[in-house]
Amino acid sequence: MHWYAKVLSNYAVFRGRARRTEYWMFTLINFLIALILTGIEAMMAIPAVLTSIYGLAVLLPSLGVLIRRLHDTGRTGWWFLIQLIPFIGSIVLLVFMCLDSQEGTNEYGPNPKEEPEHT
Repeated sequence: MHWYAKVLSNYAVFRGRARRTEYWMFTLINFLIALILTGIEAMMAIPAVLTSIYGLAVLLPSLGVLIRRLHDTGRTGWWFLIQLIPFIGSIVLLVFMCLDSQEGTNEYGPNPKEEPEHT
């Protein structure tokens, strides 16, 4: 939950770097919340209003952590547009999200793995 709160506190921050752990933990918790909201909507037989509102609320943080994750691998944030290429683009982006951090400091900042973690 710490990683989810960290991403939300950086609501629309597109500069800097994000570790794999930060990206994937945010993605996991985001998915679980959306799944729970979808289940609630299905049980109550209502349209996807809650899920839609939640999706809009986390759109900028999701995009921000995605771009910071790309920065961590040494790529510009514009690489997120590769997912517009059907099927192949999403696979390439998934591979980028799974890659390890670029060693040391890059043009986007210091390696977040080398910074002490706050718990």
